[in-house]
Order: sequence, then structure tokens, then C-alpha cells
Amino acid sequence: MSILDQKKLIESIHPFELLSSNELDGLMGKIDIAYYPKDTLLISPTLASIVFYIIIKGSVKELIDDEIHNVFSEGDSFDADALIYTKTKGKFLVDEDLICYEIKKDDFLDLMQNKDVQSYYLQDLVSRHQSLKEYDMQSDLSGFLIAKVSDIFLHVACIVEKNETIYDSLVKQQELKAKAILVKETDSYSIVTDTDIRVKMILGSLHVEDYIEKIATKNIISIDINDFLFNALLSMTQNEIKRLVVTDGNEVVGILEQLDLLSYFANHSHLVSVQIEKAKTIDDLKNLQSDLKNLIITLRAKGVKVRYITKLVSTLNIKVYQKVFAMCVDEKYHQDCALLVMGSEGREEQTLKTDQDNALIIKDGSTCRELEDSMKEFNRYLLELGFPTCSGNVMVTNPLWAKELHEYKNSLDTWTHDMSETSAQNLSIFLDAKCIAGNTKLFEEINSYMYSQFSQRDDVLAHIAKAILNFDTPISMFSNFITAKDNEIDIKKGGIFAIVHGVRTLCLQHKVKETNTIERIKALNNKGVFDKIFATELIESFDTLSSIRLKAMLDAKSIDDSNHINPKNLQKIQRDLLKDSFRVVNKFKKFISFNFHLNMVS
Repeated sequence: MSILDQKKLIESIHPFELLSSNELDGLMGKIDIAYYPKDTLLISPTLASIVFYIIIKGSVKELIDDEIHNVFSEGDSFDADALIYTKTKGKFLVDEDLICYEIKKDDFLDLMQNKDVQSYYLQDLVSRHQSLKEYDMQSDLSGFLIAKVSDIFLHVACIVEKNETIYDSLVKQQELKAKAILVKETDSYSIVTDTDIRVKMILGSLHVEDYIEKIATKNIISIDINDFLFNALLSMTQNEIKRLVVTDGNEVVGILEQLDLLSYFANHSHLVSVQIEKAKTIDDLKNLQSDLKNLIITLRAKGVKVRYITKLVSTLNIKVYQKVFAMCVDEKYHQDCALLVMGSEGREEQTLKTDQDNALIIKDGSTCRELEDSMKEFNRYLLELGFPTCSGNVMVTNPLWAKELHEYKNSLDTWTHDMSETSAQNLSIFLDAKCIAGNTKLFEEINSYMYSQFSQRDDVLAHIAKAILNFDTPISMFSNFITAKDNEIDIKKGGIFAIVHGVRTLCLQHKVKETNTIERIKALNNKGVFDKIFATELIESFDTLSSIRLKAMLDAKSIDDSNHINPKNLQKIQRDLLKDSFRVVNKFKKFISFNFHLNMVS
């Protein structure tokens, strides 16, 4: 391996990339290469550590109380703690013939004078996990820096002939709800803005029947639709203008407004929200779907935590639901029913659109029979907007999920007493319900009734909780990923579901009515169900799993592929984060099993 390759390997290991150029060059001169055969004991409680190891080839297993705690392989490093604290609980044993770099103890401790290196190695597990995530997210910023004009919302261009009257041009602008008027010249365009109308027409004493060209400004500034957004921002700043004409070749395709551009860079959710409010037809809402995806990409690239992205996107999706509900259900029936969303929407954890999970509570004795047709239209519109139908038919078109209040109470009675797998599943679904339209009091009544049913019902809770064991965590006792035949793992089944469902069941036990998983964890921590350290580990692990899943969803060609990842395609930092998260998932499963005595549930 050349010096250049050695340097690249060292720089790829966090936090060594934070060293200055001189510090890194100095370190390269102090690194040795060593070989150890299989079964060599490197470090133990009675064998002090004298070097910091970076594996080139082979593997090393760490044993604590003769049980494998971790396995280190190519690109991994160990054991800073043994050097810093001069002691260790584990034994580090060569598992496969080892070729490695070694940094002598004194040289490693000298590196600790660098505050970035020091802060990383002196952090606890949670802080180190957060640090790795922050470093990993930095590499995604490049995607944001190369965003193009085609990625942003463009306003319609109002184009008129130069011999049209000012009045006719303003009428056309009003009809198109355009921000400016473009006046077509022989081989170019001029522009009319509000300032031109105010200064040149009103103050200039022109009449509305004069030609529009008299108040137009020549030499407009334009930008190609395939150019970068940063160039658009630069052009606006340099020319002190508030809009750019966007072209595709010689054709004008829209107007880029400064407000929209700044909103995109800051967080263009406000623009999407306004567009949803303005929507009058289902086609208006269809046009927003690409904006929602661009919003997710933008926020993710800017390093926004996935928990905040999902809350924001869920909020916008709920606005879409509310708009569609208003289109389908006559306002006179709004107080006779309550529209619920469940699943990831109810938990405010949705990013890209997943299956519809919705329900309708109808007021007892209501005669609004038209609702059946309205709900068919509601589901059909959502499908057109990209919300797939639920494979389990948890939708308002299913009589099981669209019925009167007293019928829901009867269903809850059944679900909490027969302890069947189907009943446990229905309860789990309903636990995530959130009322987003109609009469919220109907939902509040049924929600309170549901929680009242679980006093002293540990048997039912245990049957609900046991679903956490339905899927194995895809990591072995040797800290290797367990993949399917296609070398992929299902990150939802293998990790996310266990945290979501386990936390959901604990909340039912302790009468915590939050629906968002992270808010539930915080509430359980406040009730003393588990301590702050474990709560933080759960939150960080859930955030990591959700973040990796989000990237998989953005890259997936279909919904079926959106939960599957190949660990080999992840960067080393992401693999390390994923392994840490799966370890926390296994720890949480043990907690749930003990709490609900799952070993006694058949």
C-alpha cells in the first residue's frame, strides 16, 4: 500500500480527518505496520494496551466475560479507551490473521491534544453516536449545493404582445395570477413589474389604453432552467432584482421569484403550505407532489434531523388530507364525523408516501348515508395523489374502519378480550390514530374509552407486546449483519418496528396518549419507565434507522424496495451507526420481554 493510500485510509477514519495537514503528515511518519496470527491476544485486563490499532486485513473479536461483545474488521480501529484509561474489561483476540497499522500509545496520546480528537474519544456512547451522525451528514451537503433551477417552484409567465393595451395585459396577468408581465419583442422580451406600473403609468400619467410596451423595462435578466440555484441567487444579488425569467433554450418556461428562492434555501415548506391552501381541485394538489419530495431532499441535504423532517412532511400531508376531505364531504356533515389518520401519518413519522391508513368515526344516530360515496371518492383522490391503498384495507372504504361511535366501542371491547392476533394488530393500529378533520370530540371520547379498557389488563398488553419478537434484529452476536439471499436487510422489520411497537405498547400500559414515537419515549422517561441514558439511546437509534431508511426510500424504484438496504453499499460510518442502533434494538427487546413477561406468553 502506497503512502498516498495509507493517508487516504487514515483520513477515512473519524475523527482523524479533522487533523490539520501538518498533524496528519506528522502522524504518517509514526505509523507502523504489523502482522499477528490467529488467536493472538492483543489486549486484556492483564495485558496492557500499548498501541492504537487500525485494521488493514483480518478481524479481531472483543470478548467480555467470555462472550463476544464486538468484532472489528477491515477499516475498523480500536481501542482508544484502553490507551486513555489504561484499563479494559474485554479481551481483544485475533480472529483471522491480522495485518494492521499501529500508532504507539505516546503518539496517540499526543493526538489527543487536538481538541476535536479529544472530544470525540472522551464522549459517551450516545454523544459519540451523535458525533458520527453529524460527520456523516456533512458529506450529503454537496447534493444541496448542486440543486438546479428545475428543482424549484416556478411561477407562470404572463406573456403579451408589445401592441396589447395596458388594460388587456393587466387583465391577462390577473387571470394567470402572475407576478409580472413579459412583453414579447421582435427577438427578445421586456418586463413589466408592479414598480413599472406605479412609476411609469400612474405617476407618468399614461392611460390604460396605451400600449404595454411604453411601461416595459428592456434588457431583462434570465437564467436557464438547468443552471444552478446558487447562480440564480448570485444573479439576483449582483443585479439587485427580485425575479429572474427562466428559459429552456429560447422558450420562456416561468418566473423565479426571490422569495421562493430564499424559501427554498431556508426551508420552502411555507410555499408548499400556501399552495395547498390555494388548491381548488385535485389537479392543483397533484402539481404539488414533486415539491413535497424536493422539500424532503432539501431538508435532508441541509442536515436537518429526520425526526423534524417527518413532522414537517406529515403536517403538510395532513393539510392535503384535510383539503381532500373538504372536497369530498359536504360541510353540513363535518360535525357528524371525525376523520382519523393512523400508522406513520398518525405518529407524524411519514416522509415519502406509504400506504393509506385512515378511518372515520360517525356520530351515533347520524343519517348521513352520503358519506359512503364520499369516502370512496376520498380514497380514490388520495390514490391519484400518490398515497397507495392499504394492503390490509385499513381505510375509510372498509366498514370495519368507518362506523358509528358505539360500534367502535363494541370493537374495542372485542379487541381487548379475545386476545387474537388480529385483535392485537387492530389495537396497535388504533393506538396511533390522530383526528385531523371533522368533529374531534368523537375521537376524544373513543380514545378515552380505549385507555380505560386496559386497567389491570397485563395479559392483553403482553399479547400486544409479543409482536416485537416477530422479526429478528439483523445483527449477529459477532456484530455482523445478517442479510437475506440478496445481501439486503429489511430496516423497517429489523429495527424500526421493534422500537415503534415496543414504545407504543409501553404507552398503552402507562396511559401515555402521545402518538409520535420520540415524544412517547420522552414521556415514558418522564414517568420513570426507563432512565434518560436509555431514552436517549432509543431516540438516537430510532433517528439513525429512520435516516438510513429515508435515503433508501429516496433511492428506491418502488415502494416494495423502500425498506431494503444492502449494508455493503453504506459508508463505513453509516455501517457503524447501523450496528450501534441494532444493538440498542436488541437491548430494548430484552427490556420489553422482561417488562411484559413475554416468556410466559404462548
